[in-house]
Amino acid sequence: MKSFKFALLPVLAALTLAPLGCGHSDEEMGEKQRQIDKLAADLKASKALHDDDQKKMADAQADQDRLRAQLEQAGLIGQKSKDEMDRLTKALADYKQRADQLEKMEQRYRDLRARLEKLAQVGVKFVVRNNRMVIQLPGDILFDSGKDELKKDGKEVLGQVAEVIRNDKDLNARDFQVAGHTDNAKYPAGGPFKDNWLLSLARARQVLLFLITPATDKGKPALGGGLNPKKWAAAGYGDTDPQAGSMETQNADEMKRNRRVELVLQPNVDEMLNLSNIK
Repeated sequence: MKSFKFALLPVLAALTLAPLGCGHSDEEMGEKQRQIDKLAADLKASKALHDDDQKKMADAQADQDRLRAQLEQAGLIGQKSKDEMDRLTKALADYKQRADQLEKMEQRYRDLRARLEKLAQVGVKFVVRNNRMVIQLPGDILFDSGKDELKKDGKEVLGQVAEVIRNDKDLNARDFQVAGHTDNAKYPAGGPFKDNWLLSLARARQVLLFLITPATDKGKPALGGGLNPKKWAAAGYGDTDPQAGSMETQNADEMKRNRRVELVLQPNVDEMLNLSNIK
């Protein structure tokens, strides 16, 4: 029995040292597991990289969309700026043209005033009132007190004024109003004109009729001013528009100044200049 026991020990030792069956060893299994773990890690890293790339692509697309929107907006703003610049350029050109026209008009009025200055010795004045160009004719030169019949000296003065207007192409094509004015003295009861309103209107009418009557040949007594009747109208203001004193209070000198007839140049609608510049 002893010998058998010793004989069995080598066999048991061999069985212990020999591989069990035909499976993989622990080392091989460990290697396979490490490869699997590496593949899993690589897959996870690849997925993370893919997700990161997708996010970057989405961000890039969003940036591109924002950039396109900004460019479109910039383009729209640029067009607005261009339109605004074009509008301002046109406005500036229109303003310059307008300024040139107004300067020519003012110069023409200055020329007219210069031509009328020769009539200053008989009391004719060139003034600007209420932003209107006005040729003032003293009533005492034109009419006797309380009457509407033009005096000889008055006709001569009106003839000279009409000649200046008639020989100026632009002025002769403009509209004028003949405005009659009186002082504040109460019109006498029983007079033919009833009141100062009618007296001033009657005088304005007489001046208008003379101005639109055909002019005579040079050297002969004046028949009229020869002006276009379509361009002239008459109005009576009575004592409501004094140029001196007030309606209630006027001294002798102020009353004399207020007795007048004015030839008022009517502005065109498109004329918005300040005539005070030519004072």
